Amino acid sequence: MKPTKVNERIFLSSPHMSVEGYELKFVQEAFDTNWIAPLGENVNEFEKELAAKVGSKEAAALSSGTGAIHLALRAAGVGEGDIVFCPTFTFSATANPIIYQNALPVFIDSDYETWNMCPNALAKAFEKYPEVKAVIVVHLYGLSADMDKIMEICKKHEVTVIEDAAESLGGYYKGQHTGTFGDYGIFSFNGNKIITTSGGGMLVSNNEEKVAKVRFWATQSRDQARHYQHSELGFNYRMSNVVAGIGRGQLKVLDQRVEKKKYIFEFYKRELGELDGVEFMPINDWDKPNYWLSSMTLKGKVRPIDIMAALEKENIESRPVWKPMHLQPFFEKYDFIGTDVSESLFENGVCLPSDTKMTDKDLERVVKTIKGLWLK
Repeated sequence: MKPTKVNERIFLSSPHMSVEGYELKFVQEAFDTNWIAPLGENVNEFEKELAAKVGSKEAAALSSGTGAIHLALRAAGVGEGDIVFCPTFTFSATANPIIYQNALPVFIDSDYETWNMCPNALAKAFEKYPEVKAVIVVHLYGLSADMDKIMEICKKHEVTVIEDAAESLGGYYKGQHTGTFGDYGIFSFNGNKIITTSGGGMLVSNNEEKVAKVRFWATQSRDQARHYQHSELGFNYRMSNVVAGIGRGQLKVLDQRVEKKKYIFEFYKRELGELDGVEFMPINDWDKPNYWLSSMTLKGKVRPIDIMAALEKENIESRPVWKPMHLQPFFEKYDFIGTDVSESLFENGVCLPSDTKMTDKDLERVVKTIKGLWLK
């Protein structure tokens, strides 16, 4: 690994190709066989390899995690006017597909114990909206939601569960991969994720018939006919063979990336955890996260904007935690169930640079910059 130059940019979470060149090997095979797109051997194998990695029966490789959520909602039968429960403390890509289906999101608050969907708020939501069609659960920043409690509530109401594990690939809840508890699991390979294909996503499920249907929809719903025939609405959501080749190579180093993310988090917690007002994201005994982004909250005089400004001055990238959906201009008209936990996390939270290419010198540079704010 080359040494970092003085004031060289430190990124929040950027793509990290394997030093072994696994990705290039699979991409080269796609070029050598002239099987660039659509589909191909890399797509088929990437689906099999990721399904095997997380312990799911089937997987469909798609163009994005957002597209995967969209087709999961369709597979769940969500349509116009249907209600879908969704965490408010998440990225908009979790909620947007609900609108694609002309359905109605109801946003659920988080709890401080997990930073994810609060089971108590979820139970209250079912009391108010017993006719809900589906529940989307998010594993934020690689932290697992409390799936035992959430699944118990959802099974009681016989509702479809979609896990948005876009940020948590490689993470576990009680020894089981996140994304495999519900009816459908969603992963993302966007450029900032723990492994990347530059763009892309994956839907996993144990329901082979539903996954086959998702693949059908994702390839423009083309019927089995000599001519082009379409009996259902289709989408251009399938992953290309080149992109899938990158994914196959990245999957080989997933465990390494998780270990480095954990190392980064523990470095920050050790060096910054004793500062007045600092509290890091919660790691529960039953949770083995992938530590995608090391995040913390601040309760003292130093505010998140102070940290972000100081880091940016040193050419170091950071960012706020997600702004809750029910506070977003587009989504504020929809109902919200909860108190003010997600709002408090947003007001006090900051994501620190968690790039797996960071050296100890990079980490020390980040820590020194942040500590300086407590010396003023």
